Amino acid sequence: MWHRDHRILMALVVVGLLVPACREVTAGDAAGSEPARVEPIEGTDLSRVVMTKGAARRLDIQTAAVQEAGRGRATVVPYGAVFYATNGETWTYVMPEPLTFVRRAIRVDYFVADLAVLSDGPPPGTTVVTVGAAELFGIETGVGH
Repeated sequence: MWHRDHRILMALVVVGLLVPACREVTAGDAAGSEPARVEPIEGTDLSRVVMTKGAARRLDIQTAAVQEAGRGRATVVPYGAVFYATNGETWTYVMPEPLTFVRRAIRVDYFVADLAVLSDGPPPGTTVVTVGAAELFGIETGVGH
């Protein structure tokens, strides 16, 4: 009786180890492809980070649109879109096209609740990253590699 229970237990352990390895593989996740690549932007000191869908999903990248504040004098982004550099500069990641992210300098005028009112930044309607900027910065700068 113990041998039969032992075999069932071993079978469950093997299945438990194999199930996490089973997942949908997308074209961007094919063997040999990187989850993200960094491409220099000609004429600038910036780079664009291009990710696969799977990588963006794993990092839980979330975005929002820049909103117009008041009578068009300023723009507003969620506080989560503001990223601080070690030298005090503020910036955000914009998404000029799907799964492509570019760091963009911003100037925060003031904060209201969970919003940052910008005196300089991307125009209304621009998609900005609200969750995942630190991970994008790490990919862009090679931190952790």
